[in-house]
Amino acid sequence: QVQLVDSGGGLVHTGDSLRLSCAPSEPTFRSHAMGWFRQAPGKEREFVAAIRVRDGLTNYAESVKGRFTISRDNAKNTVFLQMNSLQPEDTAVYYCVASDYRYTIWPIIAEASYKYWGQGTQVTVSS
Repeated sequence: QVQLVDSGGGLVHTGDSLRLSCAPSEPTFRSHAMGWFRQAPGKEREFVAAIRVRDGLTNYAESVKGRFTISRDNAKNTVFLQMNSLQPEDTAVYYCVASDYRYTIWPIIAEASYKYWGQGTQVTVSS
């Protein structure tokens, strides 16, 4: 079973930036879409952003539009989430996700549509 390895979280202050990275454990892994979810303490997990692998088409949650940017490096089979102007409400565990490559619906914002999940990386934004 392929695993997603997500990293890059940390403790920052309001207004700071962080970049999360995600790569599959197998370099030959293929997916239709990759993205990020997050879960804040006491809240349900929510969709953050996704990117369609074949052409780079992106989709964002309203709460992060204009601040977060998802991108990919297909040569390295890696997806990034650049997070700027971080706010305390962005504090959460961020999970990298990937869909099955045969799953062609777009956009994908439902948790159940993503087959592969990373272990999560903590992002904490202090005020």
